[in-house]
Amino acid sequence: MTHGYRVSADEALRRLKSGNEKYLGCTVSDADISPAKRKDSCENGQAPYAVIVACSDSRVIPESIFSAGIGELFVIRVAGNVMDDHQLGSIEYAAEHLGIRLVVVLGHDHCGAVDAAINHDPDGYIKFITDEIRLAIGDEQDDYKACCLNVKRSVEVIESSLEIHREEEHGLRVIGALYRLSDGRVEFDI
Repeated sequence: MTHGYRVSADEALRRLKSGNEKYLGCTVSDADISPAKRKDSCENGQAPYAVIVACSDSRVIPESIFSAGIGELFVIRVAGNVMDDHQLGSIEYAAEHLGIRLVVVLGHDHCGAVDAAINHDPDGYIKFITDEIRLAIGDEQDDYKACCLNVKRSVEVIESSLEIHREEEHGLRVIGALYRLSDGRVEFDI
């Protein structure tokens, strides 16, 4: 079942940028996390306006970064903000069933997963993440550039997905962004 499109990609991006500007100057969030909002979203479902694919890093909190409350963002978190079929399926669900028109891959500087791909040779399940990041960054050694390349790769993977590509015909937009840990600013369209 597909819901009607609630918010255009352009309006969603405007809300994210505005929310980030608000976040930069605040010390306490005024996002709606009230009991009434929880009850309403339980009874009436969710209506997020954007998908955020973010790193699992505990310093990167999309709802805070964009001054969003309960039900406003559909957040997918995975170390290194890498893409696989699980993330693509989540994006597909959000686009088809929730009517979301904007997907943002939100990387960040000083990413531990990117650092592991550049400077280490991990084994175990971590290797699946670092191998994907290595595909994105090649021989790049600069942290910032590598983080940007990693975001761009995830955007490309999303855009090349057949199901996601079909959604683009209906106005779905996919962009990359980078969160700066030191000051909280998000750079869009990297």
